[in-house]
Amino acid sequence: MSHSKSPTGTCLVCGKNFPVRELVAAPLVRDNIAGDIRHEHPEWSPAAAICQTDLARYRAQHVHALLVSEKGELSELEQAVLHSLQTHQTLAADVDSDYEENWSFGERLADRIADFGGSWTFLIIFGLFIVAWIMINSLVLYWRPVDPFPFILLNLLLSCLAAVQAPIIMMSQNRQEAKDRLRARNDYQVNLKAELEIRQLHEKIDHLLSHQWERMIEIQEVQLDLLNELRRPR
Repeated sequence: MSHSKSPTGTCLVCGKNFPVRELVAAPLVRDNIAGDIRHEHPEWSPAAAICQTDLARYRAQHVHALLVSEKGELSELEQAVLHSLQTHQTLAADVDSDYEENWSFGERLADRIADFGGSWTFLIIFGLFIVAWIMINSLVLYWRPVDPFPFILLNLLLSCLAAVQAPIIMMSQNRQEAKDRLRARNDYQVNLKAELEIRQLHEKIDHLLSHQWERMIEIQEVQLDLLNELRRPR
């Protein structure tokens, strides 16, 4: 039994032969992208076809032109997104772990101090310390207290603690803001790539539906031929 070869077609752009399932017919290409193809290949017509590789290249060029026209100049983030689309690379990254690898000992210590200073444990311990200080200087050392009322030494300690704690908390907040900026940058890249990928998926689905529709029509035509043969008188 002989097996029929799958039909092939020629890509208008590169001129190479491909199976029909790997080609995209001209009517399935979006008008704006078809305009770019027609600008470089005037012979582009509704009967033409283009391979997936060349179509992906024209899509990337069109997206690049859209971004440039909207913002005037393509940013580094958007260039990375276009490059990932062409090379099929992922953009999602673990920003927290990558950022924490570059921390110094002082930065890690500042974050731990800031975390402890903003906890209930610190508040409870500090409250017990103040109560103990007042009781010692008021009751235990009543005749010769180290810090008599109105507890000037205690106020000095509190002021020094606040003066030291404030810049440490600010350093921790600055690093948190830097981490949030990196996270927002990564989210923007991922969202932009997802939007562009969804557009390409819509075009691919349209191509698959059209191909399946053609196959169904071909199957129905074969079934009609078989029915006509069965109806013929023998």
